[in-house]
Amino acid sequence: MPVRELEGLQQQKGFLSEPFDTNIIINENGIKFYVDIANGQKTGYFLDQQDNRRAIQHIVKDADVLGAFCYTGTFEIHAAHYGAKSVLGLDISQNAVDMCNKNAALNDLQNICKFDCVNAFDVLKNWVKEGRQYDVVMLDPPSFTKSRASIDKAIAGYKEINLRGMKLVKPGGFLVTSSCTNLVQPHMFLNIIQMAAKDAKRKLRQVIFNAQSADHPIIDGQENTHYLKFLIVQVL
Repeated sequence: MPVRELEGLQQQKGFLSEPFDTNIIINENGIKFYVDIANGQKTGYFLDQQDNRRAIQHIVKDADVLGAFCYTGTFEIHAAHYGAKSVLGLDISQNAVDMCNKNAALNDLQNICKFDCVNAFDVLKNWVKEGRQYDVVMLDPPSFTKSRASIDKAIAGYKEINLRGMKLVKPGGFLVTSSCTNLVQPHMFLNIIQMAAKDAKRKLRQVIFNAQSADHPIIDGQENTHYLKFLIVQVL
């Protein structure tokens, strides 16, 4: 962590206890996932989305689902578990895609879920031109900025990726979208989504708007604790 150097601390990585196997299996919402807590991003699993993954169960049944920035496939495998007809997940990391396939097989969902190692920004742009459409499109991109100096670029990035996502949704289908950039506050995120809808010439009907799970509490006056925005909208 770069902040350690600012505090005059050495950069180091290791065990606080005796070494142990850092590849584990967890259970979330009745679904099993492999987690590599030593080499994965952060803890190897984004626990702050656990309630939001459960929230998609009412919109994915019998649906053709596309998930971009899928990391280890948590949203996508939840969609398959909740009855999706087909699920395609995209991530730029081959290691992440390999874990997606392991997680799908762990839950006997490998025939429903498919994962591709691609750049989602490029692929979504091309698929919009081709006229592809899905019943549900899920976007869970990484943070676009950690600096106020580049907030305008982050806003433009969120608008563009959500614009592409909306255009890939069949009329009456659903867009599931998130932002973990704490500098993009909730009202700003909703404004970005509305700007994208206007450019896409689509109308939106809000289904749910959540923050992170309760074990990541929001503290009044500390804006960085209200970092996650999770939105489901019906795209008309």
